[in-house]
Amino acid sequence: MYRVCFILSLLLLAACEPRVLTPAPLPTPADINAVATGVVLTQNAPPPPYNVAIQFPAIDDRLAELAGWRATVRLEFDGVFARTTRPTQATASAEIAFNQLSSARRVLVETLGELVGQAEDTTYEAVQLGPDTFLIREDICQSNTDASVLASALRAGTLIGGVSQAAPAGRRATINGVEVFGYNFAQGDLVLPAIRGGEVTMTSGELWFSAQHNAVVRFWVNLQVSGSIIFDRQLPVDGTVVIRYDLYDIGTAYNITVPFGC
Repeated sequence: MYRVCFILSLLLLAACEPRVLTPAPLPTPADINAVATGVVLTQNAPPPPYNVAIQFPAIDDRLAELAGWRATVRLEFDGVFARTTRPTQATASAEIAFNQLSSARRVLVETLGELVGQAEDTTYEAVQLGPDTFLIREDICQSNTDASVLASALRAGTLIGGVSQAAPAGRRATINGVEVFGYNFAQGDLVLPAIRGGEVTMTSGELWFSAQHNAVVRFWVNLQVSGSIIFDRQLPVDGTVVIRYDLYDIGTAYNITVPFGC
């Protein structure tokens, strides 16, 4: 009897002791900045399949699939010949119009500076109309020659290149009258056919892409170069390179005709 009472006493004492409860773990607090960034990225994400990455090694790739457009492209250099204080500048710019229905292109080109490989500044107009090509330079017209074929086929990508890949940056805007999405790219993603060798540093860059038209609408890059070859000239240079590309009037079928003087 005594033993039973002793055991009951122990049980009663144990029952009277307060129970220690282990609290449930609290959820990890959300990073407010990360949440806000995620919302912005989601709201401004381009539609599939462009929401992962895009590739435009030639910045004007796939433009032939559009009914018509006009593009401007410019590459500028300002600096000195490497290991000297001798200044040098160069600019190559072009305006290109396209009409898919008539298989027509018009190319207006202007080059300035000794780096372009010309003894004097030059301009020319080249036109492709179906199988025929025309070239006006120094008031002289050539038609269906090797020079007119090459001149009328000039592309922005031939002059400035593009990017091997770019990823969505969570930005949306309207540029040149078109809804576009911003993309990020690294210096290693740049494709630069007009620049060889030396050291190249990208100081800024932006790319805006139209998912509706599957085309780059704006591509702007600023570079610093040291000991690089520009425009295939043999003397290396140090200085700054400015690249500007814009696409306008997507869907406009330009009326392109034989150039005046041909």
